[in-house]
Amino acid sequence: MKKFIDDLAGAIYDSFKFVFRCICYILSGMLIVGVPLYIIALIFKMFN
Repeated sequence: MKKFIDDLAGAIYDSFKFVFRCICYILSGMLIVGVPLYIIALIFKMFN
């Protein structure tokens, strides 16, 4: 029974780690792409 609980806890830990890593990649991608794009849009808005 201990082995089953240990395996179950490991699977839950791996799935949460995967979800957390995906969220971090999405947020970092939004920052890397979104912030410069927003700054470029503000620059073009100033010229308009």
